[in-house]
This record gives sequence, C-alpha cells and structure tokens, in this order.
Amino acid sequence: MTRIVLVHGAGGGSAYWSRVLPLLPDAVAVDLPPEATTWEECVDALRTDEPAVLVGQSMGAFVVALAASRFPTNAVVLLAPMVPAPGETAGAWWDATGHAAAAAAGAQAQGLDPALVVPGPGFDVDVTFLHDVPPAVLPEQPEPSWPPDALFDAPFLLGRWPDVPTRVLAARDDRLFPLPFVQRLARERVGVEAEVLPGGHLVALAQPDAVARALLA
Repeated sequence: MTRIVLVHGAGGGSAYWSRVLPLLPDAVAVDLPPEATTWEECVDALRTDEPAVLVGQSMGAFVVALAASRFPTNAVVLLAPMVPAPGETAGAWWDATGHAAAAAAGAQAQGLDPALVVPGPGFDVDVTFLHDVPPAVLPEQPEPSWPPDALFDAPFLLGRWPDVPTRVLAARDDRLFPLPFVQRLARERVGVEAEVLPGGHLVALAQPDAVARALLA
C-alpha cells in the first residue's frame, strides 16, 4: 500500500493529524522544523524511501508541491490549501490571490464581521479556526508554533507545477480560505476542480472521517 505523508500548516504540528491517523492504514504525519527559514529545510523533513502520496494542509501545500518536484511522488493532495504558484513567496501569496477580499466576502455571506477573519488587528483565532472543532479535541493540541517570518519571504523555487496527479480538497465552511476562493485557485493554478469536504479550516480535527475517506478514495 502506498505510504501517505501528512504535512501540517503554519502554526501546527503532527498532532493536527491525530484524529485522521487511526483511520489510515499506512500514513505518517511529519513535523516541519519549527525554526525553518527556507522551504528546502521543510522539504527535507518529508523524504521517504519510496514514492508516497504527499498531503499538505494550508501552508503545507507549499511544502508538498516543492517536495513533489524534488523526489519521486505518486500524488499530491492539497487540503484547505494555500494553493501556491511557481516562484511566488508565501508572503506575496495573500495579495497575489486577492485573499483579503475573498475572506471578507465569505465572512459577509455568513453574517460575520470581516475583520474577524481577515488577517489584521481584529483577527479572531477562535472565530476563524475553531468554530467547528469539537471542544474535547482542543486540550490534545499543543500551543501553536508559528514559523519565522523569514519563511514567508523565502524564495519558492518551484519552476512549474510537478507532473504528478494533484487533487485539491476544499473545506465547505472554511472561514480563512472560503470555498469559492479555493475553487478558483484550484482551477487557475492547478487546472483541477476542487473536491468539497464538510468542515472549516482545521478540517482534519473537525471532520476526520471525511478527510480519511477522501484520502483513501
């Protein structure tokens, strides 16, 4: 069976996948180096002895896309992702994709104050990330460990999208990356239609069964 390698997003760790791992027969969750300042340092954490399916959550999409261009990979899955473009830094991604306007529109559609979900002075972690995560799960999660700002400014040395099958899994109730936003980026940047899962941005904590089924499909 093909090994599935699970990569967390910014601020997370391998514990993010704790509810999904028991549902996948041959999967491993990696911890990205917390002090990494280059994408190459992150990619080194993914190396396996044989080709694998690389799954990247949120900012982890940058890591798995670059990893798939560097060593043999069976497939790439982007989950509630920052869908990257070749050569685009993670810091430039927000303006390049029109994220602020998309997040504000998504908030308004849900009757929320846009300031709560658009990164800035009013940003609310609970409203944006935890609105659908079962409270019993939260004590099991460590405090967020955010990567250095230098990683967001680091050159993203992806010359073109890797020539491997790629899927995009969008979270229907994601407040950080609203569904229409992810669907647009999936079409424009990867040329695929996003598959829709229930749940918010931390979908692997909120809907582990749905995530596992999608990865095993």
